[in-house]
Amino acid sequence: MKKRLNIFLLAFPLCPVFQIQAQEKPNLVFIMADQWRGNALGCLGKEPVKTPCLDQLAREGVNFTNAVSSYPVSSPARGMLMTGMYPHKNKVTGNCNSANAPYGVELPQDARCWSDILKANGYQTGYIGKWHLDAPHKPYVDTYNNQGAVAWNEWCPKERRHGFDYWTAYGTYDYHLNPMYWDTDTPRDSFYYVNQWGPEYEADKAIEYLNKHIDKTQPFALVVSMNPPHTGYELVPDQYKEMYKNLNVETLCANRPDIPAKGTEMGDYFRNNIRNYYACMTGVDENIGRIINELKRLGLFKNTIVVFTSDHGICMGAHEQAGKDIFYEESMRIPVLISWPEKIKPKTDQTTMIAFADLYPTLLSIMGFQQQIPEEVQTFNLASILLCGKENNCIVQPYYYIQSSNPATGYRGLRTATHTFTIHATDGKVDKIILFDRRSDPYQMNNIAMQHPKLVNRLKSQLKTWLQKTEDPFFNYLCESVVEIPT
Repeated sequence: MKKRLNIFLLAFPLCPVFQIQAQEKPNLVFIMADQWRGNALGCLGKEPVKTPCLDQLAREGVNFTNAVSSYPVSSPARGMLMTGMYPHKNKVTGNCNSANAPYGVELPQDARCWSDILKANGYQTGYIGKWHLDAPHKPYVDTYNNQGAVAWNEWCPKERRHGFDYWTAYGTYDYHLNPMYWDTDTPRDSFYYVNQWGPEYEADKAIEYLNKHIDKTQPFALVVSMNPPHTGYELVPDQYKEMYKNLNVETLCANRPDIPAKGTEMGDYFRNNIRNYYACMTGVDENIGRIINELKRLGLFKNTIVVFTSDHGICMGAHEQAGKDIFYEESMRIPVLISWPEKIKPKTDQTTMIAFADLYPTLLSIMGFQQQIPEEVQTFNLASILLCGKENNCIVQPYYYIQSSNPATGYRGLRTATHTFTIHATDGKVDKIILFDRRSDPYQMNNIAMQHPKLVNRLKSQLKTWLQKTEDPFFNYLCESVVEIPT
């Protein structure tokens, strides 16, 4: 594809691109949690979770309340974020593990990531926490999550770190109370464990990094990737559990038709985990607050872009789904908060349909590097919305799920302002169409595809156009399909 898809935004008035002098370039602190769903911020008043630090960040920046992860699975979401390309282009079509390794599922070493661009432009760069973009290989690293039928965890060698020159990270590892890490110069067989809750340790390392990188003539870009509230919900310090011990879970479930009844497998799964899920969030929130307070104490906050987001959400029993990997709002919806006091006016943006992967071109553009965005980047550049304060509801958010062992099997879809539309194919043959009207059916309980063939055909046409523009081979499977198929 010769032109980036973010040229779609030329239909809207664009702000002038900032010409930022070297000494004026903003710093970047990019903080992401894992599996944090979009409604779970205290300031939204939709879930009974306590997040005072993130609520404050939301007041100080732009709070995008209509944000999604287009492929709500860890590695594919992160692959899109780092490359600005969709999974069929960036090769991260599923989670990086030994089951998918034979199909080349990992972040390509030759990909031009946004971190490579910042490094090439004089930024000091650092990465702390979960990475999950390398394929495990034998002999597997000797950690608990590499002992079963599928190995998950892997070291990232320096040549695969995409410009990050400071490194305290791991592949994926879910024992949050005793996490493990590799440091910058640590070889593959010399990882270490920390007797400390992961987010607390990572905030400590971030604060240490900030104090060592306060030379205002050279900007820095730091990623802090915290694993909670990922599964392992119970692995959270007692002080945060205590805050939710009296939460009435049945009241929480009372008006949620998507949550199965008490006494069912998934209904009980939700009820048994939701308190600890919120406890993890409150703990992560507190440690994010520590990082932001240090930025302010050091006088860096004003000219630092602070981002908080998540790679995806989680169903946690809703819709009979324990995990993510699916088109429901609990899985796709994520928080996106962006603060930059020097340039961005605070607001709550309820309409812009931003996606996790759109942060690649958007951040590079507002930082002054729009002209250096590679031609292969496909995701949307929403810089004009951030810088000019404009809102629009014309951007469509795509949805992906790909079977790495058989790319002809999986989902493609679109999330519009009002509907969620997905098509499934098995071995290249379309066998399911799903359509939800989120206005009348916010919990996505009723598939109305067969009742609305005209709308299905319109959305199918729109999806085909999208797939063709992004050079997605799934396009070919739609050419012969018809509406009158099982749903």
